[in-house]
Amino acid sequence: MFGDFVPLFLMIALALGLALTLLAAAAYIGPSRPSGTKTMPYESGMDPVGSAHERYSVKFYLVAMIFIVFDVEVVFMWPWAASFHSFVESGAGLGVIAVISLFTLILLVGLLYDVKKGGLDFEQ
Repeated sequence: MFGDFVPLFLMIALALGLALTLLAAAAYIGPSRPSGTKTMPYESGMDPVGSAHERYSVKFYLVAMIFIVFDVEVVFMWPWAASFHSFVESGAGLGVIAVISLFTLILLVGLLYDVKKGGLDFEQ
């Protein structure tokens, strides 16, 4: 059983070995000429203004979490949509539609709750 995975482990070892060898070669062979300009923080070609340690609003993170939730929803719905035709052929089409509708409804209720609480309102 373990013998079936030897080619896979060999390929992983070769890939890691090549990657580490190239990184080490670039570090030793490549030129290193640090200067004040090169070590400055880069901000779209402009000189940095203010501190880099400014605090973000919590609402930024809430919007990011909502994005992730709906992104994961799409990840779960994609295989369902791709195999829906086989569900219909097997006679389970309505049951599958009910399950995915419940899944979407739960996420929609969460989104409506967030909108009602002002989670997406940045004017406050």
